[in-house]
Amino acid sequence: MGRISAQERRESVIRAAIAEFAIAGYHGTTTAAIARRVGVTQPYLFRLFPGKKAIFIAALTRSMEDTRLAFEGAADGVEDGERALQAMKNAYVQLISTRPETLLMQMQGYAAVGAAEAQGDDVIGEVVRAGWMRIWETVHLSLGADAGRTAGFFACGMLGTTLAAMGLSPNAGR
Repeated sequence: MGRISAQERRESVIRAAIAEFAIAGYHGTTTAAIARRVGVTQPYLFRLFPGKKAIFIAALTRSMEDTRLAFEGAADGVEDGERALQAMKNAYVQLISTRPETLLMQMQGYAAVGAAEAQGDDVIGEVVRAGWMRIWETVHLSLGADAGRTAGFFACGMLGTTLAAMGLSPNAGR
Protein backbone atom coordinates (compact mmCIF):
# COMPACT_ATOMS: atom_id res chain seq x y z
CA MET A 1 0.00 0.00 0.00
CA GLY A 2 1.16 3.53 -0.74
CA ARG A 3 1.66 6.24 1.79
CA ILE A 4 -1.30 8.30 2.87
CA SER A 5 -0.93 12.02 2.22
CA ALA A 6 -1.24 14.54 5.03
CA GLN A 7 -4.53 15.74 3.50
CA GLU A 8 -5.94 12.20 3.46
CA ARG A 9 -4.78 11.69 7.04
CA ARG A 10 -6.34 15.02 8.00
CA GLU A 11 -9.63 13.80 6.51
CA SER A 12 -9.44 10.57 8.51
CA VAL A 13 -8.78 12.61 11.68
CA ILE A 14 -11.85 14.76 10.99
CA ARG A 15 -14.05 11.68 10.48
CA ALA A 16 -12.67 10.04 13.63
CA ALA A 17 -13.16 13.27 15.57
CA ILE A 18 -16.80 13.48 14.45
CA ALA A 19 -17.37 9.96 15.80
CA GLU A 20 -15.59 10.65 19.09
CA PHE A 21 -17.05 14.11 19.77
CA ALA A 22 -20.55 12.89 18.82
CA ILE A 23 -20.34 10.35 21.63
CA ALA A 24 -18.53 12.23 24.39
CA GLY A 25 -18.70 15.92 23.51
CA TYR A 26 -15.91 18.45 23.53
CA HIS A 27 -14.85 18.07 27.15
CA GLY A 28 -15.32 14.31 27.30
CA THR A 29 -13.26 13.54 24.21
CA THR A 30 -9.50 13.27 24.42
CA THR A 31 -7.08 13.78 21.59
CA ALA A 32 -5.64 10.40 22.56
CA ALA A 33 -8.98 8.76 21.73
CA ILE A 34 -9.08 10.49 18.34
CA ALA A 35 -5.47 9.50 17.61
CA ARG A 36 -6.21 5.87 18.58
CA ARG A 37 -9.26 5.75 16.33
CA VAL A 38 -7.20 7.02 13.39
CA GLY A 39 -4.15 4.92 14.22
CA VAL A 40 -1.70 7.78 14.64
CA THR A 41 0.25 9.21 17.54
CA GLN A 42 -0.84 12.34 19.35
CA PRO A 43 2.27 14.22 18.19
CA TYR A 44 1.30 13.43 14.58
CA LEU A 45 -2.25 14.59 15.29
CA PHE A 46 -0.83 17.93 16.44
CA ARG A 47 1.19 18.26 13.24
CA LEU A 48 -2.13 18.21 11.40
CA PHE A 49 -4.07 20.43 13.81
CA PRO A 50 -2.76 22.98 16.33
CA GLY A 51 -4.96 21.66 19.16
CA LYS A 52 -8.14 19.97 20.29
CA LYS A 53 -10.29 23.03 19.64
CA ALA A 54 -9.10 23.15 16.00
CA ILE A 55 -10.01 19.49 15.61
CA PHE A 56 -13.44 20.12 17.14
CA ILE A 57 -14.07 23.06 14.83
CA ALA A 58 -12.97 21.07 11.76
CA ALA A 59 -15.26 18.18 12.77
CA LEU A 60 -18.16 20.54 13.46
CA THR A 61 -17.67 22.39 10.19
CA ARG A 62 -17.52 19.13 8.24
CA SER A 63 -20.62 17.66 9.90
CA MET A 64 -22.62 20.80 9.16
CA GLU A 65 -21.41 20.95 5.57
CA ASP A 66 -22.18 17.24 5.06
CA THR A 67 -25.72 17.90 6.27
CA ARG A 68 -26.10 20.93 4.03
CA LEU A 69 -24.82 18.99 1.04
CA ALA A 70 -27.24 16.12 1.77
CA PHE A 71 -30.17 18.55 1.67
CA GLU A 72 -28.83 20.38 -1.38
CA GLY A 73 -28.29 17.13 -3.26
CA ALA A 74 -31.75 15.85 -2.38
CA ALA A 75 -33.49 18.98 -3.62
CA ASP A 76 -31.25 19.57 -6.64
CA GLY A 77 -33.38 19.88 -9.75
CA VAL A 78 -36.67 19.47 -7.86
CA GLU A 79 -38.91 22.37 -8.82
CA ASP A 80 -41.95 21.63 -6.64
CA GLY A 81 -41.63 22.71 -2.99
CA GLU A 82 -43.60 19.72 -1.70
CA ARG A 83 -41.41 17.27 -3.59
CA ALA A 84 -38.29 19.10 -2.43
CA LEU A 85 -39.56 18.86 1.15
CA GLN A 86 -40.09 15.13 0.83
CA ALA A 87 -36.70 14.64 -0.83
CA MET A 88 -34.94 16.49 2.00
CA LYS A 89 -36.92 14.55 4.63
CA ASN A 90 -35.76 11.35 2.97
CA ALA A 91 -32.18 12.65 2.93
CA TYR A 92 -32.45 13.42 6.65
CA VAL A 93 -33.79 9.93 7.43
CA GLN A 94 -30.96 8.43 5.38
CA LEU A 95 -28.37 10.59 7.15
CA ILE A 96 -29.59 9.83 10.66
CA SER A 97 -29.91 6.11 9.96
CA THR A 98 -26.55 5.66 8.24
CA ARG A 99 -24.41 8.39 9.80
CA PRO A 100 -26.03 9.51 13.07
CA GLU A 101 -22.69 10.83 14.30
CA THR A 102 -22.98 13.64 11.74
CA LEU A 103 -26.08 15.05 13.41
CA LEU A 104 -25.01 14.17 16.96
CA MET A 105 -21.77 16.08 16.35
CA GLN A 106 -23.84 19.13 15.54
CA MET A 107 -25.77 18.73 18.78
CA GLN A 108 -22.47 18.63 20.64
CA GLY A 109 -21.54 21.83 18.84
CA TYR A 110 -24.75 23.53 19.93
CA ALA A 111 -24.12 22.46 23.51
CA ALA A 112 -20.51 23.69 23.41
CA VAL A 113 -21.46 27.24 22.36
CA GLY A 114 -22.80 28.38 25.72
CA ALA A 115 -19.93 26.92 27.73
CA ALA A 116 -17.32 28.42 25.40
CA GLU A 117 -18.97 31.83 25.30
CA ALA A 118 -19.29 31.87 29.10
CA GLN A 119 -15.49 31.64 29.11
CA GLY A 120 -15.13 34.46 26.58
CA ASP A 121 -14.54 32.22 23.55
CA ASP A 122 -16.82 33.14 20.65
CA VAL A 123 -15.17 31.00 17.96
CA ILE A 124 -17.30 27.87 18.37
CA GLY A 125 -20.46 29.97 18.45
CA GLU A 126 -19.43 31.77 15.28
CA VAL A 127 -18.78 28.44 13.52
CA VAL A 128 -22.10 26.98 14.69
CA ARG A 129 -24.12 30.04 13.73
CA ALA A 130 -22.48 30.33 10.30
CA GLY A 131 -22.96 26.62 9.60
CA TRP A 132 -26.56 26.73 10.76
CA MET A 133 -27.31 29.70 8.51
CA ARG A 134 -25.80 27.92 5.48
CA ILE A 135 -27.98 24.87 6.18
CA TRP A 136 -31.04 27.07 6.77
CA GLU A 137 -30.48 28.99 3.55
CA THR A 138 -30.10 25.80 1.52
CA VAL A 139 -33.35 24.35 2.87
CA HIS A 140 -35.18 27.67 2.79
CA LEU A 141 -34.41 28.30 -0.88
CA SER A 142 -35.24 24.69 -1.76
CA LEU A 143 -38.66 25.18 -0.19
CA GLY A 144 -39.40 28.32 -2.21
CA ALA A 145 -38.30 30.68 0.59
CA ASP A 146 -41.32 29.66 2.69
CA ALA A 147 -40.33 30.51 6.28
CA GLY A 148 -43.09 28.43 7.86
CA ARG A 149 -42.22 25.33 5.87
CA THR A 150 -38.53 25.82 6.60
CA ALA A 151 -39.15 26.19 10.33
CA GLY A 152 -41.38 23.11 10.32
CA PHE A 153 -38.71 21.10 8.52
CA PHE A 154 -36.09 22.04 11.09
CA ALA A 155 -38.44 21.51 14.03
CA CYS A 156 -39.13 17.93 12.94
CA GLY A 157 -35.46 17.36 12.17
CA MET A 158 -34.31 18.60 15.58
CA LEU A 159 -36.91 16.39 17.23
CA GLY A 160 -35.60 13.40 15.29
CA THR A 161 -32.00 14.23 16.18
CA THR A 162 -32.89 14.66 19.86
CA LEU A 163 -34.73 11.33 19.93
CA ALA A 164 -31.77 9.62 18.25
CA ALA A 165 -29.40 11.18 20.82
CA MET A 166 -31.52 9.58 23.55
CA GLY A 167 -31.41 6.22 21.80
CA LEU A 168 -35.00 6.36 20.59
CA SER A 169 -36.24 5.93 17.05
CA PRO A 170 -36.76 9.25 15.25
CA ASN A 171 -40.36 8.05 14.84
CA ALA A 172 -40.93 7.52 18.59
CA GLY A 173 -44.26 8.88 19.77
CA ARG A 174 -45.91 8.97 16.35
